[in-house]
Amino acid sequence: MRFGRVDALVNNGAAMVGPIPERQALVTDIGRRLDALPVGAVHRKVVLAIGLGLFFEVYEIFLASTIAATLKTGYGLGGTALQLLLASTFLGMFLGAVLFGRLADRIGRRRAFLLNLAWFSVWSLLGAFAPGPWFLVATRFLAGVGVGAEYPVADSYLSDVMPAAHRGRLAAWAYTCSFLAVPALGFLSLGLAQRAVFGVAGWRILLVIGALGAVLVLVLRRGLPESPRWLAGAGRAEEARAALQILAGADPTAEAVAAVGAAAPQTSAPTIARSSAVERLAVSPYRQRLVMLGVFHLFQPFGYYGFGTLAALVLVSRGYGVPSSLLFTALSFLGYPIGSALSVPLLGRFERKALILATVAAMAVFGLCFATVAHSALIVVFGFLTTATSNVFSNVYHVYQAEIFPTDVRATAVGLTYALSRLSSGALPFILIPVLDNYGAAAMFTVVVVALAVTMTVIAAMGPRTRRRNLEDINPN
Repeated sequence: MRFGRVDALVNNGAAMVGPIPERQALVTDIGRRLDALPVGAVHRKVVLAIGLGLFFEVYEIFLASTIAATLKTGYGLGGTALQLLLASTFLGMFLGAVLFGRLADRIGRRRAFLLNLAWFSVWSLLGAFAPGPWFLVATRFLAGVGVGAEYPVADSYLSDVMPAAHRGRLAAWAYTCSFLAVPALGFLSLGLAQRAVFGVAGWRILLVIGALGAVLVLVLRRGLPESPRWLAGAGRAEEARAALQILAGADPTAEAVAAVGAAAPQTSAPTIARSSAVERLAVSPYRQRLVMLGVFHLFQPFGYYGFGTLAALVLVSRGYGVPSSLLFTALSFLGYPIGSALSVPLLGRFERKALILATVAAMAVFGLCFATVAHSALIVVFGFLTTATSNVFSNVYHVYQAEIFPTDVRATAVGLTYALSRLSSGALPFILIPVLDNYGAAAMFTVVVVALAVTMTVIAAMGPRTRRRNLEDINPN
């Protein structure tokens, strides 16, 4: 898009800055102009930068299963220490999603991205040098604080800046990039988990890889523009217009930015138009949506993370050796990026709510089959189908949850509700491992099915429709 065209578009809304009502009008105007942009090079850079950041977030989450299986069999770790090791990252992610989600609404998406990646990489690297299990638990918890913020902030940013007609498809590509981490980790674990390289245990090397990867993404993300919607809501009109121009592919030189802002000088209004996030989210329909997502996130991890983090332990409990279990798991994990890629056309064609309901039902069926079939080939097939379906589910709900809240509290709402999924995920080892140990894999997946039935019920009853709708139309006040 040529600069003159963008300049004309932006100046059409130049008078919409000032007190809170005018500022909300500016948010709406900027939002509609963002939705009217064609997909360009900057949008694709955003997808890549967000996808790579999420790659290492997913890597860190699924690393828990590999570390747990290796330490259990190779180092005799068990009992409370094993449960806490599995839970520690998720408990840290609960705290991170709450704190950083709100922070992203206060300081901006871009700064929150940089902060949480830096935090995660430091603690993950320290975990690689853990002298004992309890130090490892502590570093996994603290790394989880940074990891926990990644999805809420990424969901909000992608929802903020992607054009409405392409929002689901482009977000799904970012998530697909992230889920390449799962098979990558699976095969890295197969090669490293039970080996030492130059005297260094393989699981320590896996932690170092995650930490250094996050540093590389940190450098890439420094070039991303801030969300124009967030800047407009914060009363920073000139910066919002400049960010809009960047996303449109224009060169925001100092002279051009000054010219765009000249018709609407900055006001002295407060930085962010908020009485409080709590009061904002207490208004209908956001109150009902917050409750809906809260219940949803308490129960959906039973299906998604219950399989992903415990798959290797399930196979060990069924009598398979660790190498065989890791091989079956690695092959099953190929479904994560493939399912994520499948979500790209599905998100463009079907309503988000309907896709969530269909994929939850499929996850329940395939998960039970994985837990009960005896032939090794069928174990891999149903493991693959479970992971593929679960990533269609995951991509859809990540797009969906960011669409149903207004810009000024989007990251806060997503962070608060998504944090409950981390809390629930942290509780999973204490709920599912005893069931697995005492009653077997089929009983464990029966518990998972009941939890998934709750997620279907709450979405079916309370979820709004969002496909191809402007965010300001979905969130009218």
